[in-house]
Amino acid sequence: MSKSASTSHLLPVFARADVAFERGEGVWLIGTDRERYLDFTSGVAVNALGHCHPHLVAALQEQATKLWHMSNLFKSPDGERLAARLCEQSFADFVFFANSGAEAMECALKMTRHYHFSKGHPERTRIVTFEGAFHGRTLGTLAATGSAKYLEGYGAPLDGFDQVPLGDLDAVKRAIGPNTAGILIEPLQGEGGVRAPPHAFFRALRELCDQHGLLLVFDEVQTGMGRTGELFAYQRIGVTPDIMSLAKALGGGFPIGACLATAEAAAGMAPGSHGSTFGGNPLAVAASNAVLDVMLKPGFFDHVNRISLLLKQKLASVVDRHPDVLSEVRGEGLLIGLKAVVPSADLVAALRAQKLLTVGAGDNVVRLLPPLIVSEAEIEDAVVRLENACVALSARAAQPEAAR
Repeated sequence: MSKSASTSHLLPVFARADVAFERGEGVWLIGTDRERYLDFTSGVAVNALGHCHPHLVAALQEQATKLWHMSNLFKSPDGERLAARLCEQSFADFVFFANSGAEAMECALKMTRHYHFSKGHPERTRIVTFEGAFHGRTLGTLAATGSAKYLEGYGAPLDGFDQVPLGDLDAVKRAIGPNTAGILIEPLQGEGGVRAPPHAFFRALRELCDQHGLLLVFDEVQTGMGRTGELFAYQRIGVTPDIMSLAKALGGGFPIGACLATAEAAAGMAPGSHGSTFGGNPLAVAASNAVLDVMLKPGFFDHVNRISLLLKQKLASVVDRHPDVLSEVRGEGLLIGLKAVVPSADLVAALRAQKLLTVGAGDNVVRLLPPLIVSEAEIEDAVVRLENACVALSARAAQPEAAR
């Protein structure tokens, strides 16, 4: 071990807050300091059913006594069941299981290119993407993201992506050429600041794809699995993609990703064209099937939509009372953004001091991503903590003026 090593042996690629947790219970995290924190990060939209949901715990405990891993060289009855359920609930005919959102997106990118190759147009490899997007951390998904911040230090980004401003239909039309393969978009940008163009923009993208023979790809890694009030965000928008990536909440906290596609979009995929050692892992599949068990129960999304409306109404009142701290409430379902007037990092820290956990985003926005099972009482609790944080930030801002 190098003498220059720090006190942590974890690669320092995360700016971690100075707090650690020993267990979770529903919407709550219990710190190693025994303090209880209201978790409105959900592991960045992962723990959709909260922490240690009893149905997920039981499913994993049962599977752990049976089979942990098997190769994709063999059939997977439980994987087939999960794939069938996802297809029944969506537009898709086929599913590829991966381990993360970035892997699911890599499959989507490869499938988009391979589709045109299989149709006799190998030159059609370029994909139109949008400013403010976030698609993952691999070299391919970083190139699709197009953010200078994330690309710095890794050399020239992989070629094949044409980025345009979000919501600019004329720019999309100009970007489409003879080598264009598809259009990739998030139904609602999370990392980019909880931003979305109007639904009419998505309808126009669908029309352009149909007109030019392109594939429309939705990145639903963050928006999928109930986060916006429907199982998938495309259902709320009313526009059906050809390919869709999922991850995050798909396993309720257990790592799993998926790429869903129509039979037409997947026509070029054959044995050897893609693969994964751990994709469709029995434990991950058990967790994901358990998530669907809960989410597909009658009334689940009624609760999500009712509670999200309540939260947004209460947040709007806080914004009105503290215009020096907050300026806007954004988002759909329980993917909510608070546009901050103060630096967003200061707001995240002030909320953490109130034992309310949130996560930052672009455009000086703080995301509120509570578990979808959050109760009215917990919403009320969170709003009180937000109010207290705003009061503290206002008082801090006033101190220099008082000193003068």
